[in-house]
Amino acid sequence: MEILLKLQKYSQQPISSQILLLILKDYARPYDKIDELEEKGYLIQLRRGLYVLGDNLNVQQPELTLLSNHLYGPSYISLETALFFWGLIPEKVYVTTAMTIKPTTRFDTKLGTFTYQHLSTPYYSYGIQTIRVTEKQSILIGSPEKSICDKIITTPGILLRSIKQASQFLIDDLRIDVDLLSQMNLQELESLVPVCSKKGSIEKVIELIRIL
Repeated sequence: MEILLKLQKYSQQPISSQILLLILKDYARPYDKIDELEEKGYLIQLRRGLYVLGDNLNVQQPELTLLSNHLYGPSYISLETALFFWGLIPEKVYVTTAMTIKPTTRFDTKLGTFTYQHLSTPYYSYGIQTIRVTEKQSILIGSPEKSICDKIITTPGILLRSIKQASQFLIDDLRIDVDLLSQMNLQELESLVPVCSKKGSIEKVIELIRIL
């Protein structure tokens, strides 16, 4: 019971093996105890060395966006997950999507699927914000402008050569809210053009927003 009370203090954050070993420091075989806690539903392993508390403890689990930041880093939330977070697209997404400077990868866990797309520097480091999502949880997420650019850059075959094509992709295909699109920060978008891989496409997005 004492162990479970100690674990509950970490209800809104991922728990590393190092933390678990400190909690279980009086056990001769702490890794066996970790396996037992998993079997009883008190711990869920996300990947080797990273856990969250299980449903059997009846506590609030970390937000999936926070888990994404910790599962594979450095990384930040982007693409459809960020577009939905910012209210730009209407459909809730069921895969948590992020960008990273590491190789593209995917994690299928008991809590959900997390995907990561590779971006090169220096473009990667632009437009990342820290947002508090609960009292105890803050996440790294691409700004609305950066998330739109990330989507364009990482979608194969997308080259926006006209304002019409930009409108079709953003408004018709992605169903981005027109009113919110018209409020995009043009200065931030312009700052991304020199460092991104699809300069012409982002320039057409800027032209579109100017006439909305």
